Amino acid sequence: MDAVRVALLREVLAGTEWLGSTRRFAGALRGSVVSHGGGLLLVGTAEYEPWHLAAHLVDEAAWSGTPELAPTLVRHDARPSDPAHLAVGLGRLEAARRGETLLVVAPTTPAAPLVERVSDARRAGATVLALGPGQGELPSMAHEVLAVPDGSELDLDTVQHLVSAAAGENALPAPRGRRRLRDRVARLAEHLTAPPPARW
Repeated sequence: MDAVRVALLREVLAGTEWLGSTRRFAGALRGSVVSHGGGLLLVGTAEYEPWHLAAHLVDEAAWSGTPELAPTLVRHDARPSDPAHLAVGLGRLEAARRGETLLVVAPTTPAAPLVERVSDARRAGATVLALGPGQGELPSMAHEVLAVPDGSELDLDTVQHLVSAAAGENALPAPRGRRRLRDRVARLAEHLTAPPPARW
């Protein structure tokens, strides 16, 4: 779906909860990866791998000048012989740490082994976002959830288009909360090393 179709879809959805919900979720996604400097892991279920969302996020990362949005697609059946960008297996979730963001996209409730790996990643400090049915254990462990229940007005693929487009928008509000220590130290260093103001 190109930018024109997304714009038309947004017009059709004006006044519904979907625009606000997808923008809020996209803002949480963007805020998490930008504030931590990247490290976005994208995983689906064994039956559904979110290839399309991965491609759109790569495009949005390039167009918006936000490289942190480009995800690492984690695959259930990755093989060492696959090209490098397709060879990342579920073991990568075990290595997830603080500062990384894990986006789980699932059209149905994920199986227990995936939920366990996501839970381990969260315990290790990763930020977890969930896009899917909104039921089961996954939503309760996610930091941010966008529920797309079966039978809702929009299907999961359409919602993914709206989320990826909103994540790439430069006009998203900055995430609330305290600035990172590194940002505060950088501002202090700039202030301390700036030349004194000229006196006339």
